[in-house]
Amino acid sequence: MNESEGLRFRRLQRPRVITDDLPEHRHKGSGTYSGKVFQVTLLFLGGFLLLPLLVIIFILESPIQPEVFRLKEPPLMKGCWEPNLKLREAQRLFEDQIIGPESIANIGDVLFAGTADGKVVKLTGRRMHTVTRLGKPPCGSREEEPNCGRPLGIRVGPNGTLFVADAYLGLFEVNPTTGEATRLVSGGQLVGGRKLSFINDVAVTQDGKKVYFTDSSSRWQRRDYLHLIMEATADGRVLEYDTESKELTVVMENLRFPNGIQLQPDEESVLVAETTMARIRRVHVAGLNKGGMDTFMDNLPGFPDNIRPSSTGGYWVAMSVVRPNPGFSMLDFLSQRPWIKKLIFKLFSQEVLMKFVPRYSLVAELHDGGICTRSFHDPNGLVVAYISEAHEHDGSLYLGSFRSPYIAKLDLHKV
Repeated sequence: MNESEGLRFRRLQRPRVITDDLPEHRHKGSGTYSGKVFQVTLLFLGGFLLLPLLVIIFILESPIQPEVFRLKEPPLMKGCWEPNLKLREAQRLFEDQIIGPESIANIGDVLFAGTADGKVVKLTGRRMHTVTRLGKPPCGSREEEPNCGRPLGIRVGPNGTLFVADAYLGLFEVNPTTGEATRLVSGGQLVGGRKLSFINDVAVTQDGKKVYFTDSSSRWQRRDYLHLIMEATADGRVLEYDTESKELTVVMENLRFPNGIQLQPDEESVLVAETTMARIRRVHVAGLNKGGMDTFMDNLPGFPDNIRPSSTGGYWVAMSVVRPNPGFSMLDFLSQRPWIKKLIFKLFSQEVLMKFVPRYSLVAELHDGGICTRSFHDPNGLVVAYISEAHEHDGSLYLGSFRSPYIAKLDLHKV
């Protein structure tokens, strides 16, 4: 073999260079297929998870039919409304012995309250006794509440008896010594074509002849109070019961969640907390203006509950949810967005939603002319939570709650 043939042979046998590109080209088709499978699987899982949400949004009916309404911009939290920590000076009483003492009354130094388990109790010193039970056990669950009963507003009448408003069972007069309870008005009955579904607070004239009470809604019961707030239905009323003639009449209607009620000194009008609207209305129940209504105080920095007299001639108003300014108020934001409210109640129960409601307890002393003279706060409700009433007695405020397991006592001389 000559030299030229040898060179040609070597060129023909030149070694092949192996690179990393060869496997990639070899498996290119299978890699594309795997990617498509992954994408399809991901889309399938996303659709599988999204489908129930779409069913909830477009098919399931919302339990509430909210109305659009407008609240004014909340007042600035300054001056009388300046945040402080004064409610944290309060002392808890009967902690873990009493549940949801919504309202408080006193005969001498003996306190009385209604509880979440359907009882009216007497508090003497450190001892607690059951005066009466308005409903029937078992108690403790949402389903059992209508039969168990839920005493809310409580007042002392001129004869030393207790007038008790039970949200479900009606209006009662209770002998605090014997525990005998007389039903004056039955809950659930039709009055003026509407059902008494949510009897709330009560006020009694000095002669005991007239009893005024609020019926917060003809559609929603107490156990659905958050539905009532979010729906903002104007189906609440103020009613009058005549203890002599036994006549029951509607004094005012079309209110949005009428809550606490308090007679003014001349007994010609009652103050009514219209909770949803963050204001206090004055309803004229006697005199020349009977049947009329005006506003005692508008645009409160919170949503008012019970109203009780103060020793200085004013009124104590309790608020468990505030409208911070500066800050963000969820209820104000939702007031003009009913579609969001509907969606929220499709997704979450009332108990779950309550966990997201910021706790902030506020008690204010108000005077005629819509003047705030002082206020006590507990941001985050660390000591006093879910406040419903401030009852003044012997230099102290006794603070009720619609769900906390205690009564709180605030010494007014210390704040």
